[in-house]
Amino acid sequence: MSLFINDAWAQAAGGGEPNFLVSLLPLVVLFALFYFLLIRPQTKRAKEHREMIAAVAKGDEIVTTGGLAGRVTEVGESFLELGIAEGVTVKVQKQAVSTILPKGSLKPKR
Repeated sequence: MSLFINDAWAQAAGGGEPNFLVSLLPLVVLFALFYFLLIRPQTKRAKEHREMIAAVAKGDEIVTTGGLAGRVTEVGESFLELGIAEGVTVKVQKQAVSTILPKGSLKPKR
């Protein structure tokens, strides 16, 4: 009958358990991948955003996360006043600033 079915032999005694460090290695590698591909770039981006917000000054031209583009007319502790048209200013949170435009990007007021 061994022609169609292989004989099952018992394994030798003392096969041993795998080393604890060897079984922990995949978790360490996975954490390292997450750190270098997800966590580190996100913290770097957040730090750059905090520095950009701290550098906003009166007269800068900015774009908010909502898409408003305008010139900063007043800088407060947590809010900015943004002039979006002649005689029209809006108050936005500093955290809503997405980019600071180069000087002269917006049309000058007439």
